[in-house]
Amino acid sequence: MSFPWLQFRVTVLLLLHCVLCLAIGAPRSLANIPTVQQGDKLVGTNYSSSNGFGITPVTLADDGSYYIVLEAGLITFRATIDTGSADSWLTSTACTTPTCMQVPRYPLQYDSPTFVSVNNNASVFNLSYADSTVASGFIAREAIQISNVTAPNQAIGLVTNSNVTLVDEVSGILGLGFPRLSEIYASVANATPFFATLASQGILGYPIFGLSLTRNTTGTLAIGAIDVSVVQNASNIVWNEVVPFSPIGTQTNTSGYFYWAIYMTGFSVNGTNLTPTPTYPALTDNSSIALLDVGTTGIYGPYQDVTRLYSLIPGSRLVDESGQWVIPCTSSVTISFTFGDNNTFVLQPTDYIIGPASSSPGLCLSWPKASPPSSDGVDWQLGTPFLRTVYSVWSYGIDDEEPPMIGLYTTSNASATVESPTVVSAFFSSVSATVATTLPNYVLATPSYTTPPYAFNTSVPATFGEIVASELATSTYAPILVSPTFNASALPKVYDAYTLVYTNSEGQSVTSTYHVSNPSTALGVPPGWSGANALGIPYLGLGTSLFITVSSAIWVLS
Repeated sequence: MSFPWLQFRVTVLLLLHCVLCLAIGAPRSLANIPTVQQGDKLVGTNYSSSNGFGITPVTLADDGSYYIVLEAGLITFRATIDTGSADSWLTSTACTTPTCMQVPRYPLQYDSPTFVSVNNNASVFNLSYADSTVASGFIAREAIQISNVTAPNQAIGLVTNSNVTLVDEVSGILGLGFPRLSEIYASVANATPFFATLASQGILGYPIFGLSLTRNTTGTLAIGAIDVSVVQNASNIVWNEVVPFSPIGTQTNTSGYFYWAIYMTGFSVNGTNLTPTPTYPALTDNSSIALLDVGTTGIYGPYQDVTRLYSLIPGSRLVDESGQWVIPCTSSVTISFTFGDNNTFVLQPTDYIIGPASSSPGLCLSWPKASPPSSDGVDWQLGTPFLRTVYSVWSYGIDDEEPPMIGLYTTSNASATVESPTVVSAFFSSVSATVATTLPNYVLATPSYTTPPYAFNTSVPATFGEIVASELATSTYAPILVSPTFNASALPKVYDAYTLVYTNSEGQSVTSTYHVSNPSTALGVPPGWSGANALGIPYLGLGTSLFITVSSAIWVLS
């Protein structure tokens, strides 16, 4: 072989090697990840501990939902957090609908080292939401990491068709509900939802997560811990046991937990107390059930309750068939919700008023909206307008030991005077909250509905406070939220700030404090890629890459 010909072949091989490096992606360097100090303990990477808890920012999106940043197989995505659903999914490059094309998508042509096919991608899912949107695709397994907490081999949906509205480069949903609410769990063996995976495998310090929601980017999701930058005294958290449900049909022969729902014992307007009227009193212990849902951007209640609530606000009226009410923008009243034994949480006007109507600026759209009766017996949905007023702690429960609970820690002064109309007007002007709508110039009648049959199989009774034998966190956890060992102060704690200690160029030790923030990594781009379409050889896997490299080497040396 002539030397020039050998040089040519080596050059071609080197060029091919460079292409393959781009295709496969190089691992990210850990050299610039800081050491973190919390209190007197050094922990590893990022801004959370390496022993079962972490914290990440929660950001308010343009559509009123909240999202976090997660990693799926080393690829960074934004995902809406949702306690009202249990399935997690991401849009994939196989989805070419307009809603999918405008957001980062999971690149199916990337050979992720942690991707595991389920039934050769033939296990499908079809999800529908309350706004009539749908998402469908196939089920797969991938490593899902939030902060430094990882659910290995997590079952997720990769969307191939969807009309779900996505904004702010949000690529999917992180469902934080129970397994019985999950279609993926019902379709694939051992395919528990994200948080159930963490809890059942004992990955967390304790099977809880905490949510701080704000009107900007300063909220937090604490996993396996509570954020003590918000919760100053854990003993002031008000705990509410989650309501168990009978099974649906022949789904199973045991009762269990379906929703993050608790009993609501009262609501009030300016201190005038009202008792909720449950839709199915004989089937729900004569109690009204409230779903706490971070995926709902409003507050909804049954007509029988919402009508009575607005009767206490002079000048209010129903304005459309969706159950929307308006009140005078000069109204100066508080609305309160009570759970358990007189545990009351107060909303100020800027918490529940949506904004002035463009056609009638003296009238403001308001929460709650009224809803028809629901066959699951859930009468109230308390979404983000309520959850912004509290720090919420979601305890998953422990098999044979502890029922699921929701802890509520008020972040406002319940005895504060009601906001004045001037304060309310200034607030809505600052956030440009005018709603583009035309109100009817007549009074709408309150609609009447037929109550549908109850959806659950009551031949299998569900008992409030019951402790189930499965589907919760592993029993290796020692319970701390039930008597006689109740001790909320023992919950793991994490901070929304971290301290970076480093040595500068002059040899001096420098300490700086930072608040948690989202990573600057490009969304939807695997490590080593310059862009989502940077792969020159579609579906090129590691095995194929090695084959080409070895074959080329033989060609050079031949």
